[in-house]
Amino acid sequence: MSSPVVAAKAPIPVEVEAGKSYWWCTCGQSAKQPFCDGSHKGSGFAPLKYDAASTGKVWFCACKATGNSPLCDGSHKKLP
Repeated sequence: MSSPVVAAKAPIPVEVEAGKSYWWCTCGQSAKQPFCDGSHKGSGFAPLKYDAASTGKVWFCACKATGNSPLCDGSHKKLP
């Protein structure tokens, strides 16, 4: 498996709903960032399920380098 594509060098804010599941793109190739659209097929990547514990805004990682998947941990600030 290769490295994921950096979709953006900033997180993507999303209003999530408590109890709802979201599928985060891990490959970086989805046209529906930060969520999966199936672009990973055949790449060895798979989407990551995120279950919202509460309703509100969360910041999904778009650089795919976070250590807190699928949420941003500031790793994009260290990218070249």
